[in-house]
Amino acid sequence: MLIRDLDPVTDGALVEDVYRSAQDYWRLDRAIVDVASLAQAFFTDAPPKCDPAASHRIGIFLGPRLAGIAELSFGFPETGDAYLGLMIFADWARGQGLGTALLQEIETRASAKACAQIFLGVLDANPKGRAFWLRHGFVDTGISRLDSDNGVTNTLRRLGKTI
Repeated sequence: MLIRDLDPVTDGALVEDVYRSAQDYWRLDRAIVDVASLAQAFFTDAPPKCDPAASHRIGIFLGPRLAGIAELSFGFPETGDAYLGLMIFADWARGQGLGTALLQEIETRASAKACAQIFLGVLDANPKGRAFWLRHGFVDTGISRLDSDNGVTNTLRRLGKTI
């Protein structure tokens, strides 16, 4: 297992492969799944008030294969907070403990930036994802919003963890 930063030029096709393999997740989130556009946006998107250039785009590899990815930004919802915008795994890589390993790396990076808390959003339509976060010490902040930006109506709940 190897965890490293991802580069849009050299790793873009690998990120597309992960997205293509995670269609079950994307169908929860959006009516139309354009894998190429989503993979490009992975390298440029960031939450409000966050500098996309300062965000971390992280990959976890099993051998030569990219098994999962994460995007970690700094400064949302408040200055000094970290925000995990996405953590997703290829279908073939799930259930192997990689989520725990990648989350440990994310928490280490957030701590290195002097972040006291890390936040994320989880879809009500994704109970397995929510259960993962709760098992790893995240709690519901009580903040939620109805989101239909992508052609599917979802409730997105903010979870947080002190690190």
